[in-house]
Amino acid sequence: MASWVVSECGLRPLPRIYPRPRTGISSAETSQLKFRALPLCKSGKAPSLWVSGGSRGREWGLRVSAPLMVGSVDEEFREGEAINGVSEMGLGKGYGDGGFDPGAPPPFRLAEIRAAIPKHCWVKDPWRSMSYVVRDVAVVFGLAAAAAYFNHWAVWPLYWFAQGTMFWALFVLGHDCGHGSFSSNRKLNSVVGHLLHSSILVPYHGWRISHRTHHQNHGHVENDESWHPLSEKIYRSLDTATRTLRFTLPFPMLAYPLYLWGRSPGKTGSHFDPNSDLFIPNERKDVITSTVCWSAMAALLVCLSFVMGPVQMLKLYGIPYWIFVMWLDLVTYLHHHGHEEKLPWYRGKEWSYLRGGLTTLDRDYGVINNIHHDIGTHVIHHLFPQIPHYHLVEATKAAKPVLGKYYREPKKSGPLPFHLLGSLIRSMKQDHYVSDTGDVVYYQKDPQLPGSQKSE
Repeated sequence: MASWVVSECGLRPLPRIYPRPRTGISSAETSQLKFRALPLCKSGKAPSLWVSGGSRGREWGLRVSAPLMVGSVDEEFREGEAINGVSEMGLGKGYGDGGFDPGAPPPFRLAEIRAAIPKHCWVKDPWRSMSYVVRDVAVVFGLAAAAAYFNHWAVWPLYWFAQGTMFWALFVLGHDCGHGSFSSNRKLNSVVGHLLHSSILVPYHGWRISHRTHHQNHGHVENDESWHPLSEKIYRSLDTATRTLRFTLPFPMLAYPLYLWGRSPGKTGSHFDPNSDLFIPNERKDVITSTVCWSAMAALLVCLSFVMGPVQMLKLYGIPYWIFVMWLDLVTYLHHHGHEEKLPWYRGKEWSYLRGGLTTLDRDYGVINNIHHDIGTHVIHHLFPQIPHYHLVEATKAAKPVLGKYYREPKKSGPLPFHLLGSLIRSMKQDHYVSDTGDVVYYQKDPQLPGSQKSE
């Protein structure tokens, strides 16, 4: 596929970047434009292209010489050529026939989505939010007491999974504090956020600030903060061991503590360092506060290990902590990866807050949906993080008619979301890096990587 530029000599091809030719006309205008070819000139030259706008006085004639036979996008896709990591098959059914292109600018604005969401969905109820905190904390202590009481080999595995899931639920409530969707009171959000996140060894403010960066730059190749794609140059610069471990399960699902200390490949800084380039000067006091709280929790765990014994602490806290880490990495990864069809990542002028947010995915977690506070309703959460979690399902339902095909209905789960393991494994085998060039890019796979899916 090639894009074309007008020159004195007619049309000449530009470097191949996009999965289909683009125009300089905005998405809002394209729905009103009609294209027709003018009759063949008497001289035998190719017809010009005439563009007619939907309003009066908006007609432009592009009278340029063009070849009578130009290879179509469909023909090139049928030849099996992948452009910036995407082929017709990867884009999904109907694309080659003029169907839906996930990388095209949407025909609606953010304000239209906002207007479709009922007003009460924006209301934050601190009492309701606190009730979820009380519920989850009570369950955490109840599970720990029950496991310690029975202290039986058949009970511990069930406890580890249940308690690790509850640690993840605590994280989600602290996550809401970080977004300000927990309440409108910043002090309340900060106090509750510190208590919840410090208890599971997360530096509240350090994480809150980097997560804000993630939301503000979602879908941007370089500027996104969480599970953003590696450019091919960075990917090739990794040593073999790092490259292999990054895409070999279960290691990517244990990455969160390492990310807190050193961020992702290609980025520098730490969530614990107030001088990190993650933060601006007036945020340093917040970062220090959170680091002190984290350190206090770590010291408490050490003391409890001396009192109760390291093995008992490993069973009560250590293993559930790693289950929580796996939940966090699994959920955050699959909300941005692993869809059956290729989804775009953006750079430069092609990126916008709306287009980046529309590449996120909703997921169904079965009975876990209620336990982890409907975090699977991720598209609307990413676009409007100030909506409380208990209104996200209703807000998503109201926004779906506006989103149209840009909303990808999640696959229904059984009681437990085992189906997501297939999506995770498939993504790890084929979503390795994106091109160093191009403003709309798609994941490509490295066939040399152990375990990689071979090209069909």
